Amino acid sequence: QVQLVESGGGLVQPGGSLRLSCAASGFTFSIAPMGWYRQAPGKEREFLAAISSGGYTNYADSVKGRFTISRDNAKNTVSLQMNSLKPEDTAVYYCNAVTTRWALRYEYWGQGTQVTVSS
Repeated sequence: QVQLVESGGGLVQPGGSLRLSCAASGFTFSIAPMGWYRQAPGKEREFLAAISSGGYTNYADSVKGRFTISRDNAKNTVSLQMNSLKPEDTAVYYCNAVTTRWALRYEYWGQGTQVTVSS
């Protein structure tokens, strides 16, 4: 079974940094595109960043230049380095994995980790 387990969330001050990690298991991690999303209260889940199996990255405008996604295929982990955090970054952050089978996309999600940016 596919499992994605996020860690590293917590309370940080505005302007601070935080590094989130996602441990993946139950699928061939090295060929799967991975991503990070977040969801704040009352809002829809928002795309933040994605990384392909080959290491190419894509970012939402709201986090471009502040967040960095990376992956370690030897450890089956994907990380999100978050710098210059703002109160509006407060949300539950989710790790995402995508597999493709017979032209259909299958998406898997972790349980989420809370990030709160407040003074």
